Amino acid sequence: MDTNVTRDCMKLPDHLEKYYLTTMYSLEFIFGFIGNVVVGLGSLFYWKTWKSGNIYLINLILSDLSFLCTLPQLVSSYSKGTDDNMWCQFNRIILFFNLYTSILFLTFISIDRYLLIKYPFKNHFLQKRATAIVISVAIWIWILLELSPIYYFITAQNKINGSQCLDYASSQDAIPNLIYSLILTVTGFIIPLCIMWFFYIKTRALLISHSLQVTTTLTLEKPLVLIIMAVSIFSLLFAPYHIMRNVRIASQESSFWNPSECTKNQIKAVYTITRPIAFLNSVINPIFYFLMGDHFRETLVINVRHFLKRILPCYK
Repeated sequence: MDTNVTRDCMKLPDHLEKYYLTTMYSLEFIFGFIGNVVVGLGSLFYWKTWKSGNIYLINLILSDLSFLCTLPQLVSSYSKGTDDNMWCQFNRIILFFNLYTSILFLTFISIDRYLLIKYPFKNHFLQKRATAIVISVAIWIWILLELSPIYYFITAQNKINGSQCLDYASSQDAIPNLIYSLILTVTGFIIPLCIMWFFYIKTRALLISHSLQVTTTLTLEKPLVLIIMAVSIFSLLFAPYHIMRNVRIASQESSFWNPSECTKNQIKAVYTITRPIAFLNSVINPIFYFLMGDHFRETLVINVRHFLKRILPCYK
């Protein structure tokens, strides 16, 4: 019985990669790509003037699309169990690039929504288009520099039928990898999360303190909903992944923790489960487009109906 349990324990991560990751990444590609393309193209036709929030959102969708375009290759590699070394590092760098640019753009969207309530009749310096463009460019450059060490940690593992690209947390250099992962967790996740919680609390307090008419209150509640959504995405999607990534890396260092092989594989299995959950943000992010901008959703639905009527005469 123990032998059977151990055998199943050792096979679990491989089964999850072959069936769970391929299924989840396939679904994320289908729904995420359609959602981002629809709202992205719709926004380009709808927006007459580009505000700071629009600039952050279009950068967010560009980040999501770059990630989604790597998923077919990942699905192919996990289903076959082998990788093309030429795309090995590139695809996994794009994964992290999407993750941490999304976090920062969501953070600045939260700040932008707070300023919208704080200064409803004038543009704050941070809400100017030029400032938003500078911040967006700075985010891309910062994340590129922050992720540059990952090239060192992502390697390929030789197998009988080819080679397989190891995910970042499976690097054999556990100590330097763990140190870098903890730094990345603090700077790329925890600090932005604290900033977002801060502006959520400030926004909520601002709405409560103001004596506003009912119609105005309903208008100003929309930015609060956006911040609540962003905080929820952080907490529910990103937190489990960052926790398990560091646990997974630590489990490979025997000098201060020497778990059994079965325990290591169980940790790897849980870590594998959290990976596509973290990247669900690319599917959920288009919802922000429906909550930002005046009557964006209604305008998009009308345009889609007109398009369907044009190509489908029987459509009413």
